[in-house]
Amino acid sequence: MNKLFFRILVLLMSLSLIGIILVQVFWFNSSFKNNDEQFKYHVTQVIGNVADKLEQQEEYSFYDKYNRIKDSTGKIPKKEDLLEVLYVQRNTKTNKTIVYSNTLTSEDYDISGSLFDKKFSSERFKNFSSKRVTEVYNNNNRIDNNSLGQTIIPDLRIEKSGSLDILNKVQQQIQYKDIASLTPIEGRITKDKLYKLLKKELEEYGVKTKFEFGVLNSGLPTKVKSDGFHYDKDLSYHVPIYTDNEGNSKYDLFLTFPYKKKFLLSELLSITILSIVFTLIIIIAYTSALNQLLRQKHISEIKTDFINNMTHEFKTPIATINLALDAIKSPKVIEDKEKVYRYLQMIRDENKRMHAQVENVLRISKLEKRELDITKEPTAIHDIIDDAIEHVNLILEDRNGTVVKHLNASRTTCLVNEVHFTNVLVNILENAIKYSPDIPEIEIFTENVKDMILIKVKDNGLGMSKVAQKRVFEKFYREHTGDLHNVKGHGLGLAYVKRIVEDHNGQVYVESEKGKGSTFIIKIPLIN
Repeated sequence: MNKLFFRILVLLMSLSLIGIILVQVFWFNSSFKNNDEQFKYHVTQVIGNVADKLEQQEEYSFYDKYNRIKDSTGKIPKKEDLLEVLYVQRNTKTNKTIVYSNTLTSEDYDISGSLFDKKFSSERFKNFSSKRVTEVYNNNNRIDNNSLGQTIIPDLRIEKSGSLDILNKVQQQIQYKDIASLTPIEGRITKDKLYKLLKKELEEYGVKTKFEFGVLNSGLPTKVKSDGFHYDKDLSYHVPIYTDNEGNSKYDLFLTFPYKKKFLLSELLSITILSIVFTLIIIIAYTSALNQLLRQKHISEIKTDFINNMTHEFKTPIATINLALDAIKSPKVIEDKEKVYRYLQMIRDENKRMHAQVENVLRISKLEKRELDITKEPTAIHDIIDDAIEHVNLILEDRNGTVVKHLNASRTTCLVNEVHFTNVLVNILENAIKYSPDIPEIEIFTENVKDMILIKVKDNGLGMSKVAQKRVFEKFYREHTGDLHNVKGHGLGLAYVKRIVEDHNGQVYVESEKGKGSTFIIKIPLIN
């Protein structure tokens, strides 16, 4: 059930992380598309505004030139009535009559198209004005057929006159477009002027990136273009410019952006970086949480295995002690001193074995809580090595093993705790004996390296894999020994070794090869 729950939890966490990443990717794509659409909208507005301004500026220039020429002639315009509208309204009850007349007049200043560098012999530039008169006749001044030929003075007369600006503008706009349509594009707009117009409009809309532009005449490039402009219909924004009176235009303004994607991405840069940072934090947190879960699971399995092994380790000596005690109680055995002594020795050995296991657990526990009292004194390392060999001598003799010493260090005095450092070497020697399937052959080397003494314990045992070499000093870790079933322990000895050596400001590591034995190396600083 716990394994199933763990797997479901890992699956949910993984799916959540993948979901977060996918949401971030979707958000980024959506934001990029939105920015692209906004960019397109702004550029469309810009080229539309520029097209309008080009026509307005050209039209204004035409009007300005026309007015200056008109003023410079000093001629009195010829007037001509073009149209007169008459409207009469009579009230039969009151006999009140209203007469409204509107006369449309043209003023010819005798300015021909030739003055605009073109020959328009049939064209005349005119201004239009209107005269509007409203007359009111009351009942005493009746207008009828009998009054024809008589002068009748109205009771009220209102007269208004003035220029028809709208009609003038339309007439002039038609004339200016007809004249301008025959002018080459180079004479209507310059490259520099167009660049400044585009740059100003783009900056007002927040489009601050490099651009290229060009004016095309019926699909063919003209001289009005930027140096880096290349026509590409799919990547360009365009709008017709300088439309004629029929609404047609042979010129198109094209605008391209060589670094468009870079610009769009730069607008998302800050928020994208934050998004990536937060996503990385989530990934790191997820990885850390998953690692902690795996470690907790592994520790849980190790502790379960440790309890099972410890129970098994205690059951065997307890059973042996009980059997030995039962045997001693036997009348036949109790009288045989040799058998009693042998059974007592068995009880002592099994008791020492249980005590050693308990001591290992207590040592590790105290080390982790920093409660282990380690007082250090200047001590000769070679003496500690001799004491450690003495401790394992009986086990070694039982396996017919040997220890060969190569004590080449000339300086051996270190600041150590004699008891704990002896236990360090005993643990390493016991492992060398336990993990040797054949007759144990152990060699101990010492040498001086600068201000350090190196202690090497080499055996001819099973050796260990690369993975085991990295983890061998972890608490509870034990490598599988294959067919070697007589190796007992709980992976506490080497964890204790590492903690003691590090508390002596030293280092411990192992060099090993599977099937060729192992060499444990301890570095301890000397007393200067």
